[in-house]
Amino acid sequence: PILRNINLRIDMDDRIALLGQNGNGKSTFAKLLSGKLTPMEGEIVRSRKLNIGYFAQHQAEELNPANDVLMEVEEVAEGNPESNPRAALGALLFSGKEALKKTSVLSGGERNRVALAKLLMKPCNCLIMDEPTNHLDIRSKEVLQEALNLFEGTAIIVSHDRSFLDGVVTKVLEVSPQKTRMLTCNVSEYIERLDREMAEA
Repeated sequence: PILRNINLRIDMDDRIALLGQNGNGKSTFAKLLSGKLTPMEGEIVRSRKLNIGYFAQHQAEELNPANDVLMEVEEVAEGNPESNPRAALGALLFSGKEALKKTSVLSGGERNRVALAKLLMKPCNCLIMDEPTNHLDIRSKEVLQEALNLFEGTAIIVSHDRSFLDGVVTKVLEVSPQKTRMLTCNVSEYIERLDREMAEA
């Protein structure tokens, strides 16, 4: 067991940064919330209206090298009449000929942006994202921040990028093997709180 004594509630419209030291179970916790893992004991109760979109840490590695960028995103959009692959790709800096590049020639940052565009094609009201800013340049991070701030739902994000998180989250969920705690603050305020706690200890 990695995580124990977890007892918490996540509400609609929560914007949560999932923080903790490396190896403390952040990715495991994200997988538990998304349903990719089943808890060894205890229970996760989900609303019947919940529809989760999950971005895994290595999502960008699963692109089909035979597809171009637009084809890769259009395949996911099939069956969702409200999706707009061209608009999503344009917002993530794939406009014009950029959308016709083969996925096999993309850089790490470009692959991550395609994976994010695919996620946006699926109707969901809860986004769980594990390290979505890996390999993204400053402009791409800003675009993702804007998209998350426009998203009408719950967002739970694992990331080491404080400036990115500060522009999106209003709560911090601290994950450790002994306990978890939810705090209403951004990441900078959370770090200040940790410093105070260490000084008092």
